[in-house]
Amino acid sequence: MRTHTLIYTFLITALALSISGCSDDLEIEPNDQIAKENFFQSEEDFRAATAPLYNRVWFSFNDKFYFGLGDGRSYNLYAPFSDYIYPFSDLTETGLTGPLVEAWRSFYIVIQQSNNTIEAIEGSSVEEELKTQYIAEARFMRGAAYWYIASLWGDAIIATSQADIISNPIVNKSPRTDVYEFAIRDMEYAAKFLPEQAGQAGRVTKYSAFGMLSRLYLSYAGLSDNANSGNRNQQLLDLAKQAAAKVIEEGPYTLLDDYEDLFKVENNNNSESLFALQWVPNGEYGVNNPHQAFFALGSEITGDDAAYGFFTRASYDVLEEYEARDLRRKATWMADGDFYPELSKANGGYLVDHENTYVNVKKGVVGSTKDNPSISRQNSALNTYMLRLGEVYLNYAEAALGNSASTTDATALMYVNALRTRAGLSSKTSLTFNDLFHERRVELCMEGQFWYDIVRRAYYKEQEMINYISAQDRDVVVPFTYDEEKNEANIDDTRDPESRAIGVVDEGIFLLPYPESEVVQNPLLREAAVPYEFTEERITDLFE
Repeated sequence: MRTHTLIYTFLITALALSISGCSDDLEIEPNDQIAKENFFQSEEDFRAATAPLYNRVWFSFNDKFYFGLGDGRSYNLYAPFSDYIYPFSDLTETGLTGPLVEAWRSFYIVIQQSNNTIEAIEGSSVEEELKTQYIAEARFMRGAAYWYIASLWGDAIIATSQADIISNPIVNKSPRTDVYEFAIRDMEYAAKFLPEQAGQAGRVTKYSAFGMLSRLYLSYAGLSDNANSGNRNQQLLDLAKQAAAKVIEEGPYTLLDDYEDLFKVENNNNSESLFALQWVPNGEYGVNNPHQAFFALGSEITGDDAAYGFFTRASYDVLEEYEARDLRRKATWMADGDFYPELSKANGGYLVDHENTYVNVKKGVVGSTKDNPSISRQNSALNTYMLRLGEVYLNYAEAALGNSASTTDATALMYVNALRTRAGLSSKTSLTFNDLFHERRVELCMEGQFWYDIVRRAYYKEQEMINYISAQDRDVVVPFTYDEEKNEANIDDTRDPESRAIGVVDEGIFLLPYPESEVVQNPLLREAAVPYEFTEERITDLFE
């Protein structure tokens, strides 16, 4: 299989990655000159071996797919000239679409790097308790990668050994339910054996794993043979609620007072961050975060020519989602008239001054090296959120709502209203699914999440989600003007709407095609999935 052919070379070297300067915030620079046999003799070696799991192995996923799929395919993001966005927003991606191929590759790099790390740690002579902790860290990463794969492709190859794949690269895929089960087992192991407090800022803890479990249980709860059953598994909903409660009630995490502060470089690894990819300030290609280059409106912001975001814009559909004066809009999207004191500080701040006919991306745009010395060309140095407390709040509320039409659960309301209060909005007195769907869309917008929310709902209310996507009118570019103070998009009758072709909106859109190169190299991807043979039991005492 081409994926595995590509990653063998990468991972043989990756096992030897080390930290040339093991700082407190995982600012990792690779050093490929350390021999494998010298590894895994101490905790420092374990930290060195697991450090690349926080950046390099995720790079191709983060580069474009993170937002192109999560926000482009859900139609938060519209970019008609960016081939890493419009195939997803137009629902026209194929097995040849570049970011799709790179994301598949990246996920399996995460998986095989995790497998190699686990195998090497197991063979170490270091005490068992320490070995178990770092195996749990690698299993956390592997479980996260498999959750993405299950959500995006469904049936997939489950691999626990690089050697096995090398000896037989033509292997059967496993059914989506087994991929979910595998991801959950990994994450339950992580929740059991990761420490309560991170040894280094930015590393995951047992509460990171419980937070991810709240997502995984919530997703898996709706999956059944009937995609329009309208119901979710109550036992899994209860587990999702318990996992979220573990994080909120026992973990050290708290909401920041100001939503905008979440997306500033100086606030990396803040009190709300449970799992974030850690990019190296001024780091080389592969350990850098290029998002600002794709989003920045112009060189006045970045201080260089890496500012390609003029045509990367908010869809009319997502702008309609914001309530009047929701503070999250300005932190996510920059409209004509918005002012940002943290950008272009030497000039007194940055005032957005362009035609009032489009709205560009703000989240991920952090300024130039003059604004923060950690920033360099095509590297914002901003961590990529993979999971933060705001999502866990919403996971709890959705699990509490369960299969009911509405809920007045006091705890769920408290968590949702904490997010709304921070956003400058009034509190809710009851919650429906649509309330929570709305909150998820605006709270986590441009954080690569909303498509997965749509997919999760489609597991048990597929036709509802088909109708939802159809109602986004993706085949029409609506001309509008925008009032930045009111968060209000107004249709501009002086300009004509533009039509464009999109893919068919049917049940097939909830799974991505396999990369064409993978299918050619491994024809079994075309065949029916074969059940996976699990070799360990589920952990059952996490909530005792």
